[in-house]
Amino acid sequence: MSKNKSASGQVRIISGQWRSRKLPIHDLEGLRPTTDRVRETLFNWLASDIRGARVLDCFAGSGALSLEALSRYASYARICELQSNAAKQLKQNLQTLKCDNADVISGDSLALLKQGLNDDKGFDIVFVDPPFRKGLANTTMALLAEHNWLNENALIYLETESDLTQIAIPNHWVELKQKNAGQVTYRLFQYQLDE
Repeated sequence: MSKNKSASGQVRIISGQWRSRKLPIHDLEGLRPTTDRVRETLFNWLASDIRGARVLDCFAGSGALSLEALSRYASYARICELQSNAAKQLKQNLQTLKCDNADVISGDSLALLKQGLNDDKGFDIVFVDPPFRKGLANTTMALLAEHNWLNENALIYLETESDLTQIAIPNHWVELKQKNAGQVTYRLFQYQLDE
């Protein structure tokens, strides 16, 4: 889906403290940064929740989502990326931005999620934008639910290929929004515990 990738190998931050900054990204196989239009819609959805939020980016790729969240004053981001070149570029981009409230984890997101939290601080916003057609979306959602990664009322963003129709939504996840953009479907859920 090369039309979603900027030809120059850059990602642009839309708003916040780093508004309009362009940062380099590696041209890696399967990397398809969330388009500006989709990101703009997503962050309109998150506008009242992003400041001060703890963010988990499960399949960071270019880092477009977590960098946008940090630009809009999220308090912390844990950024997971399997491909070591992309993870290295993410660390460099955070240094360029002089951002010290984020950690880049180079490795398999599913293995990380299986470990569970090593402290008692869960996450308020989670981005799940896995490589398409690899069967990762449902497994990721299940691991987030099973291993207590989510704070109460956490928001979960899920971006998948539009032809993925079998979505296994965990208990206590309520769908708030859903939109389509070309070959992409994106949804926003909230983790709501029963009263």
